Amino acid sequence: MESAIVSVNLFGAVALLLFGLSQVKDGMTRAFGAKLRVGLARGTRSGFRSLVAGFIATIALQSSTATALMVASFVERDLIVPAMAQIVLLGANIGTAATAWIVALGLEWLSPLLLLVGAVLMRRRSTAVQGTGVALIGVGLMLLSLHLLSAATEPLRQSPALSVFIRMLGNAWPVALLFSAFLAILASSSLAVVVLILSLSASGQVDTGLVIVLILGANLGGAVPPVLATLKAPPSARRVAVGNLIVRAAGVCLALPLAGYGALLLEASPLPHPNFAVDAHLAFNLALALVAWPLSRVLLKATSSLLPDPKMDDSQTSFLDRGNLSHPVAAMAGASREAMAVGDLVERMLSQAASANTRNDQAELAGIIKLEGQVDRIQHDIKVYIAKLGHDGLSTAEHRQSMDIVEYAINLEHIGDIIEKGIAPEIAKKIDRGLQFSEEGHREITALFALTLDSLRMAQAVFSTRDPDLARRLVEVKEEVRRLEKQSAERHLQRLREGRLDSVQTSSLHLDLLRDLKRIHAHLASVAHPILDDSGLLIESRIRQGV
Repeated sequence: MESAIVSVNLFGAVALLLFGLSQVKDGMTRAFGAKLRVGLARGTRSGFRSLVAGFIATIALQSSTATALMVASFVERDLIVPAMAQIVLLGANIGTAATAWIVALGLEWLSPLLLLVGAVLMRRRSTAVQGTGVALIGVGLMLLSLHLLSAATEPLRQSPALSVFIRMLGNAWPVALLFSAFLAILASSSLAVVVLILSLSASGQVDTGLVIVLILGANLGGAVPPVLATLKAPPSARRVAVGNLIVRAAGVCLALPLAGYGALLLEASPLPHPNFAVDAHLAFNLALALVAWPLSRVLLKATSSLLPDPKMDDSQTSFLDRGNLSHPVAAMAGASREAMAVGDLVERMLSQAASANTRNDQAELAGIIKLEGQVDRIQHDIKVYIAKLGHDGLSTAEHRQSMDIVEYAINLEHIGDIIEKGIAPEIAKKIDRGLQFSEEGHREITALFALTLDSLRMAQAVFSTRDPDLARRLVEVKEEVRRLEKQSAERHLQRLREGRLDSVQTSSLHLDLLRDLKRIHAHLASVAHPILDDSGLLIESRIRQGV
């Protein structure tokens, strides 16, 4: 019974520590998330700034895993140079170690004060102040968990079974390393495991060499969760997490044979014995940063070879040539062609959805998700490419054209979302339930699908030719679609009043499809507005009458 109570106290204290860490992360993200992301993206122009940016971000978020995932997403979006990303993570590792060192200073007495101040700040209306309050509560809970960990591990320190287990680990350092790494993976936090090691070693019963080995294991295990979290990400993002794991694994392999010498150095130093765990943690990450920093480009080449970019087939050939960034006309011509490619993908999505609706064949919907992924990726690439083009050397007309390209790509991406998240699930629901539109309803939906496809092709032509007459026709079609949608909805409601069973069963699907197709037309018509505006044919988003 006593052992069960000890276990509950121990696991409860660890759970409180993990919850406190998550509260700090959530609070800081709520209060300063945007500033942290912007600062992290902008603070990576040099190696030293990258190291400091990673350190600050991790101190704020209390999670090197969160920093690693943020950096990976930035690399995927071309906001951070890959070589700098590895240095950011070296700073993040130091930030985690510094946090553990600060926690070990014996600040548990601050816990009630931090909880009180955090609770008061949470009642304020400001989101930033509320986030700060949540973060303070998280820090307070972390400090409280240290007190509970110390109390929970007190009986364990006097346990003969723990003494036997520690002696066993002391005689098998590789096993101790893997055991500690497993705990860090399980907790998704190297900091939590380091604090646990700190509590267990406070009495001096754990050999200093074993403490160092356990710390090395926690560092190794802490690099695994980002790798697992980015398994489905593009290779550019996965390289960041895998590179961090390679650096830590190499550092652990080099440090493990030297753990005994490290123990002698710690014991000969004036540092307090109870804090050897956090001292070893900080020393390891500082040494790792010094060694790995100059090798960041070598590491990038290794991870690029290990995780190469997928080869693109002819249908995936990109027109975004970085060599043209110094030539605005050529660059925008390439971006325009890429936006047209997005339009072609969206047309394929819409055609597949229309075919699935007509044939009641769910297989027709299978490729829509993959196509939407391509649409998202390419429209993002267009935005990044145009952003890199800059605006200093552009004329007013070129600047306007660049914005039109980005706006068109964004509208196409919105249409892809409507098809994937709205139209496709609605058609799938109809097929799964074996429902059929009424003959009139089916005819109306089919006609609206056909008109939408024609409008998409017309929008592509308007975008490429910038023909005012064609642009005017596109906006007129939008008004025609609005009229047809209204008529179809009224006819559908009339069939409902007549008690038509097929209309009753498909009522929500019919109206949802009408709404989504009308929304698509609204996005398509937006490509015509700048052209009509330049031609003097548009006043407050309406075409002049009698022109």
